[in-house]
Amino acid sequence: MPSEISFEAVTALVNGYHGNPGDILGPHMVDGGKTTIRAMRPNASSLSLVKTGKDEKVGMTRIRDEGLFEVTIAGEWKPGTYQFESITFNGREEVLGDPYAFPSQLTEFDVYLLREGKHLYSYEKFGAHLMTLEGVSGVHFALWAPNALRVSVIGGFNEWDARVHPMQPVADSGIWELFIPGLGEGAIYRYHIKSRFNDFQIEKSDPYGFYNEKRPNNASVVADINGYEWHDAAWMEKRAERDHLNSPMSIYEVHPGSWRRKEENRFMTYREMADELVSYVKDMGYTHIELMGLMEHPDDASWGYLVTGYYAPTSRFGTPKDFMYFVDTCHQNDIGIILDWVPAHFPKDGHGLNYFDGTHLYEHENAMQREHPDWGTLIFNYGRNEVRNFLISSALFWLKHFHCDGLRVDAVTSMIRLDFSRKHGEWVPNKYGGPENLEAIEFVREVNTVIHAECPGAMTIAEESTSWPMVSRPVYIGGLGFTFKWDMGWMHDTLKYIKLDPLFRRYNHTLITFSMFYAFNENYVLALSHDEVVHLKGSLMTKAAGDWWQKFATVRLTFGYQYTHSGKKLNFMGQEFGQWNEWSEKRGLDWDLLQLPTHQGMLNWMRDLNHFYKNQPALYERDLDWQGYQWIDANDADQSTFTYMRFAKDKSDFVVIAINFTPVPRHNYRVGVPTEGYYKEVLNSDATVYGGANMGNHGGVASKPDAWREWPHSLDLTIPPLGMVIMKLETPAKTEKPAISVTVSTVDDTKEK
Repeated sequence: MPSEISFEAVTALVNGYHGNPGDILGPHMVDGGKTTIRAMRPNASSLSLVKTGKDEKVGMTRIRDEGLFEVTIAGEWKPGTYQFESITFNGREEVLGDPYAFPSQLTEFDVYLLREGKHLYSYEKFGAHLMTLEGVSGVHFALWAPNALRVSVIGGFNEWDARVHPMQPVADSGIWELFIPGLGEGAIYRYHIKSRFNDFQIEKSDPYGFYNEKRPNNASVVADINGYEWHDAAWMEKRAERDHLNSPMSIYEVHPGSWRRKEENRFMTYREMADELVSYVKDMGYTHIELMGLMEHPDDASWGYLVTGYYAPTSRFGTPKDFMYFVDTCHQNDIGIILDWVPAHFPKDGHGLNYFDGTHLYEHENAMQREHPDWGTLIFNYGRNEVRNFLISSALFWLKHFHCDGLRVDAVTSMIRLDFSRKHGEWVPNKYGGPENLEAIEFVREVNTVIHAECPGAMTIAEESTSWPMVSRPVYIGGLGFTFKWDMGWMHDTLKYIKLDPLFRRYNHTLITFSMFYAFNENYVLALSHDEVVHLKGSLMTKAAGDWWQKFATVRLTFGYQYTHSGKKLNFMGQEFGQWNEWSEKRGLDWDLLQLPTHQGMLNWMRDLNHFYKNQPALYERDLDWQGYQWIDANDADQSTFTYMRFAKDKSDFVVIAINFTPVPRHNYRVGVPTEGYYKEVLNSDATVYGGANMGNHGGVASKPDAWREWPHSLDLTIPPLGMVIMKLETPAKTEKPAISVTVSTVDDTKEK
């Protein structure tokens, strides 16, 4: 037994509960200008010290049967100047570096920032990073586990033995680190944590892990996430200058595991999506893709909302660099990427954040605030600086490192309300006695403030379903700071309306008009999302009342109403071509439906609607204020008809929209307009190419000098059954009509089909 080490310390080390292994392991200067070097290798029958680049080899002495070796040699032996040669008990030879010879890679400033919750780019220090220190390549690991007695890196490289690579504590910060020489990309690892409390021990995946094994396995994998050569500089430059509030935004919501399956029902890869999904979305005219289920999660059925890897794109579809390639391809095709981000809760899976170091580290310690009553998940402790830091850094990671353009924040209501889904007596009031979660509100404001400051042009979108004020208003005036908020009220009212038999819609007219009473209180996204077409809710096609023809016409009309209503647009995959089946994550969409003309017509409508929307400033330039919207007649309940105008910043650029939610055509329907002239029919949902009957307005109509209500001029329109027409002022009044009986609308206003 070496005289300078106590028996108790060595016993603690070899039995795996020494809290500072560097006190014993690695090089230590001793009297006489000598160096004592110790290493722990339980599987070695012998261990030798080899000077790097030379043939000098010195055998080391086994000083404990558990595998502790030691040698004392002359001079100072610095990091990178030596290695160990090991012969295992089964005769295998190994060359090993000394993890305890290298200096700390974390500074006092890193520790300070983490404690304050201000280490915005903590992912640059935490997790597993490939690096070269003192000329030696390896992997640096760093972890926050303040209540651990000992943390070890374990993997196949050390036979999953927690005694081999115990991590070094960084002062009293609760941070642990270790550089393991010789380790490379692809190494599978976990952290073995021994708590200070109740002899609790557990193996955990890396909270900052950049890559994971493919489910059902769940260990972390060392991945090189640096060095990708991006080709989207033009997009990123434009993004920083883009005003999202006054730009077109039509979002295609995609579950990447079920958009389209390949042979034997396998998932598409990120690179296959870059070829097929991106080209499809570009052709369809969407401006953005929103990806569900992108962050690593163990259970397919969770759709990605039970996240275990807040820094890892799921390995189901490829590597982190494969995902970068997908994002890069989107940007090169002028398509933005929005990710679903879930800071509201996390699952109880044992390898995840749950009870991480033998304490409720990431979740609330108070049982009444810890668990979500509906989902059986754990709620983050937003009052803890390090937890907020973990989440804020995650948000920046996706926006900065992966060049994503926005985050749709899931379940915001459950975050900001202490009484969410809880009965009286089941929740803890805040310090003022109210139901507001003050810590969560502060976190939401902070993350939005940081994102807008650090990532110019990036957006945040709240899934918030209550009347909470100023969700999408700046923090400096008391808002939560989101760029946009989903308009759940519009969604519920619209879907309720189209389910009604047209005979009874007249009695529920305000389901359509009510949204305009509050349309500009927030910056809204009109979302017809995955939540509305699953779990026995039925697809949009099955929701719509009527027979086969009426269902198709109603769904086309619903999308037309959505795209001409104030607010940005979001639609879930499959609805654009009339998917009949409810969505399931277990299979791809029913693409074979496009062999039928009715479904192809629906797809044509959505394609033209998207392109028309993007090409009409009147539909987006004043999208979020009353200057861009004006009712013509909101009160024709008896005919279930609605007419309104949308205006660009140039008020002379406007479109007239007429919508008929009954299966009865409206002939000679009087519509007031502000300007005399010829109004071209630029879009008609009943055109043959969309599956309709071609009932229209002979390509356009000239205004009449007859005043109608407050408007000095008027149009006599034909509005098709369960259809809509969009008219646009083209020229002064014409005396002759076009020779053809009807035009089929096109997104190019200068051409007729």
